[in-house]
Amino acid sequence: MTNAETHLDNCSAEPPMLGDHLAMDLLNTEARNNGEVTEYWNSGNDVLRWLERCGVASALTARSVDLEELLAQGIALRTLARRLIVQRKEGQTGDINALNKYLHAYLSAPHLERNCGGNLVLTRTVHGEPIASLLGPVAEAVAQLLVEGDFTLVKQCEHPDCILWFYDRTKAHKRRWCSMASCGNRHKAAQFRKRSSGKTG
Repeated sequence: MTNAETHLDNCSAEPPMLGDHLAMDLLNTEARNNGEVTEYWNSGNDVLRWLERCGVASALTARSVDLEELLAQGIALRTLARRLIVQRKEGQTGDINALNKYLHAYLSAPHLERNCGGNLVLTRTVHGEPIASLLGPVAEAVAQLLVEGDFTLVKQCEHPDCILWFYDRTKAHKRRWCSMASCGNRHKAAQFRKRSSGKTG
């Protein structure tokens, strides 16, 4: 079963990771199922698990996090990101001051190290407040999308009961569904039923 099918069939499942961009996957931590909103972040641990799935957090970095505050700030960042992305999609520039607060709190420094092959790699070491360190890379992904993204490729699933977002990286840029296995098939089934009922009527 795909992530998207799980999202449609089981509201308690993990959020689908099908946005092809961290900012899109952030928006997709809230979905819709049979006309009702599905909230995937109901606790700070839900946010932590999502950050770990995205490669942003680890058990080590999350040791001293206030989980209630992480949940509150995570949902606030998602709400802000959705507003800014929708405004940018509509050709407007939203109020970026709130996003800058997340970015300014995300403190990191260049760090030179050797990888497993013995080669030098330049990474960044995170410093500062734990929640800012966890949410900072997500806020940065939203900022990078706003600056560098091609907003003709920032899309929402076309199924009327779906609100999931994705960045269309397909070669022809004609992706219509969050997942062909779920919403694409639901659309095909609905079209088939419509044609069938037209024939019998």
